[in-house]
Amino acid sequence: MPNWGGGAKCGACEKTVYHAEEIQCNGRSFHKSCFLCMACRKALDSTTVAAHESEIYCKTCYGRKYGPKGVGFGQGAGCLSTDTGDHLGLNLQQGSPKPARPSTPTNASKFAKKIVDVDKCPRCGKSVYAAEKIMGGGKPWHKTCFRCAICGKSLESTNVTDKDGELYCKVCYAKNFGPKGIGFGGLTQVEKKE
Repeated sequence: MPNWGGGAKCGACEKTVYHAEEIQCNGRSFHKSCFLCMACRKALDSTTVAAHESEIYCKTCYGRKYGPKGVGFGQGAGCLSTDTGDHLGLNLQQGSPKPARPSTPTNASKFAKKIVDVDKCPRCGKSVYAAEKIMGGGKPWHKTCFRCAICGKSLESTNVTDKDGELYCKVCYAKNFGPKGIGFGGLTQVEKKE
């Protein structure tokens, strides 16, 4: 039957979707108010939607329902969730049984030491985390601290030189620590002694 004067049918409510209220995803049209995660009912947009066949989910619910399962496949920072996925029709407990807890208590001081042992930047003395770490002279540096100690020029692996735990660009290093004399960029004329 032809569709006279209307728009496409909504993928969620099956009512007509007019152009002004249409969102398209996976070749289907949705009302803005119907563009919701099928599991948690959170409003979606082009950056948060994950489609699976004719279903749409937020990225979190999609990962829980269709993503890899097991140890090491956590979602987001921390990876420790008490969500069992029941609202998705999942039984996450069906895999291998949980390993038994060790009967000996863990040494709290060793655990605390691991948390505190974050690399420190030699320039500013603050903690350097993996996202901002650049290695130079065998030490971790912040990207913003990875500069020549003399001229302040931003350094890269191709133009960095280290001496006594400090970083220099090749030009400043040559001027201050390189060989001196004719042919080495230092003296250009020989002075005569009288």
